[in-house]
Amino acid sequence: MEQKNLPNVTIALVLAILSFVCCCFGGVPGLLLAGIAFFLVKKDEKTYAENPDMYSNYKTLKTVKTVAIIGMILGALYFFYSMWSINQMGGWDGYMEKVNEMMEQYQ
Repeated sequence: MEQKNLPNVTIALVLAILSFVCCCFGGVPGLLLAGIAFFLVKKDEKTYAENPDMYSNYKTLKTVKTVAIIGMILGALYFFYSMWSINQMGGWDGYMEKVNEMMEQYQ
């Protein structure tokens, strides 16, 4: 019987890698992309568990799962850091004042 690849591994890998890049934008995009990748990995794990002899790229699936988990952790950490920073500036109003000061400074 010919082995084939699991259906969602490639897209999950792309999403997991993009989650690293998008972690720098407040953490939420990275967290969201890594969560979707993790969901797809879990779906493929169930598919693999039903018929393990039929699929050949389970090792890649485990790698993608690790990358997605790391992406979720980094996204969550950056999100909490962003919230903490805004809180230290005096809440949203204090943050917006700092942004306005910086905008005026560069004009």
